[in-house]
Amino acid sequence: MYSITIRYYEELNDFLSPDKRKKDISFSFRGQRSIKDLIESMGVPHVEVDMILVNGLSVDFNYIVADRDRISVYPVFESMDISGVSGLRPSPLRNTKFVLDVHLRKLARNMRLLGFDVDYEDSRDDELLADISEKDNRILLTCDRQLLMRKIVSRGIIIRSRNPDLQIIEVIERLQLKSLISPFTRCIQCNGLLKALPAGSAEFESLKYRIPAGVLEWCTEYNLCPSCGRIYWSGSHYDKLKERVERIMSRILQ
Repeated sequence: MYSITIRYYEELNDFLSPDKRKKDISFSFRGQRSIKDLIESMGVPHVEVDMILVNGLSVDFNYIVADRDRISVYPVFESMDISGVSGLRPSPLRNTKFVLDVHLRKLARNMRLLGFDVDYEDSRDDELLADISEKDNRILLTCDRQLLMRKIVSRGIIIRSRNPDLQIIEVIERLQLKSLISPFTRCIQCNGLLKALPAGSAEFESLKYRIPAGVLEWCTEYNLCPSCGRIYWSGSHYDKLKERVERIMSRILQ
């Protein structure tokens, strides 16, 4: 029989029952266990963890828990480089490429609207999402705790809110992305980087047949997505998107 004391910090407490939050937890079990297995058995996905201290010393997920260990588990540190302290990752988590699960379509659009690199399709299963996250070095955003517990996934967070308007605020604040916001630089449909399409240019002349005649009469500034060919201009739809950006920014700056 092994008996340990463990404590979770900050938002990791979201995964615990109320009686275990923000306090030392006495825990007993039989047989040897890795610290990764121990943490996930208590409902906390390993990708939400950025540092583990055992008796004051940093350990990795392979550490075998010993009797009477005192364990402190900390969440992702996005604002500082703890690679010299934490034994969990060879480099800081900071990476602004994302892949989102199929339930986060509106969040994907909002993140692209703000300029973030977001890989999203509405027909991917968990295995494919985990594979993309690891191979493309993308942070996996999901509402599914079990998805983040897959061994292959090394970077990801659980989205707590179910409100799409609050999810984007949650991601930006949690990962401290405010300084990286660059609205209207990506295609919200395919994630491609937009480029200017100057009126009168040869490229514009070859594509203007796709622009309504009424728009051509007044609009002189256009943007093109080279990936999917979508053309953007400052019409009524743009005004609605601009209002959405302003609404998001106002919440972030509160």
